[in-house]
Amino acid sequence: MEDRETFDGPGGPQDLISSSFNQDTTSLSVGTKSGYRLFSVTSVDKMDCIHEGVECPDVCIVERLFSSSLVVVVSLSMPRRMNVYHFKRGTEICNYSYSNNILSVRLNRQRLVVCLEESVYIHNIKDMKLLKTLLNIPHNPSGLCALSVNHGNSYLAYPGSQTIGEIMVYDANNLRTVTMIPAHDSPLAALTFNVSGTKLASASERGTVIRVFTIPEGQRLFEFRRGMKRYVSISSLSFSLDAQFLCASSNTETVHIFKLEHHNPSRAGESPTWGAYMGKMFTAASTYLPSQVSDMMHQDRAFATVRLNMFGLKNICALATIQKLPRLLVASSDGHIYIYNIDPQEGGECVFVRKHRLFEGDEEPQEEQEEEELEDRRSLPPSNSPSYAATVVLPSTPPSSTTLTGYSDRGAEKGDVIPEHEFTKGPVCLDDENEFPPVSNQSN
Repeated sequence: MEDRETFDGPGGPQDLISSSFNQDTTSLSVGTKSGYRLFSVTSVDKMDCIHEGVECPDVCIVERLFSSSLVVVVSLSMPRRMNVYHFKRGTEICNYSYSNNILSVRLNRQRLVVCLEESVYIHNIKDMKLLKTLLNIPHNPSGLCALSVNHGNSYLAYPGSQTIGEIMVYDANNLRTVTMIPAHDSPLAALTFNVSGTKLASASERGTVIRVFTIPEGQRLFEFRRGMKRYVSISSLSFSLDAQFLCASSNTETVHIFKLEHHNPSRAGESPTWGAYMGKMFTAASTYLPSQVSDMMHQDRAFATVRLNMFGLKNICALATIQKLPRLLVASSDGHIYIYNIDPQEGGECVFVRKHRLFEGDEEPQEEQEEEELEDRRSLPPSNSPSYAATVVLPSTPPSSTTLTGYSDRGAEKGDVIPEHEFTKGPVCLDDENEFPPVSNQSN
């Protein structure tokens, strides 16, 4: 669920450095030259800025723990130091320094993982104690790793090779290696777990094929083809909360959404259709073809797509249920977040709903919004009847309390206890200094 992208290339606002969604896609964190910002993404019509932190400038990594007040920050000015803040109280919980630059940080209710170029550090999030150091891992210049948000298993995935797409799966709770998955022929580019930690999706540097594996077994479950004509750089992968859909964004103008479903063969006694007959013919023929051609014939294509009005800009995508409807969120290095409706029954082209700015003048002028929505609808193929996604492009109502049970964008008030399901067993209270004792100048 959690994706982060560093926006250090051309095309975006000069203040924007990085962005990431939190573990349940209710919040967007943005690193800037002046600090960081936290936004609520629980409404379509508006995107409130929950907090703006100015503790340190040039923030290249900012990760929020679900909807709590705990935020992890890394600055370009001190790239080897990790700062953990309680942003509601404006206090630093602790900070750790490492032997090399911090490339990525992942966290759930049980563990906090720090990834360097050739090592991984695993902390207990309740007291920030260092539990395990994985040294001499394969060269990992991008800090690619994924941590299951399910603290019941806390599976960690990271590259097992610098030259091919091997995935190492590690149990961060019991501190042991689980399995190695030979996922791709070329090096890995993207990894993500579903919410329960039972599925792992991966993409290689070629960016043409996305595979989904069972965890902890490591068996291939699905294989999707993103494209055939060109290699692309996959920037993010993200499952929906129910693990029925998987979205992928890249350096191209298209975001792909895949549906995780197995196609059942025709039932016995059922009259065979022409499509079923042709499917059997292709299946039979594939056994006589080269393995590469045979694999392509068995790969599923995108269930739904979004064509962005940009090319070559870095972005991250996420699937979320906002105000009881399935949405696709795309945070781009152009300084905007784009919201689209998804038709969960028919798929096809997703319908653009809203665009929000991440910086000054946060709201788009109403005339510009309406013009963009009209232009987006004109680009859709003609249809005799409106799709599900098109019918829900209506003025939205604020989210009901039942939609967002257990999560609060206001953080913890003094004396309030964060609900148990947001943290480890305890429960953890971020206002209790004994839960997160201040630690200064820790070195690893």
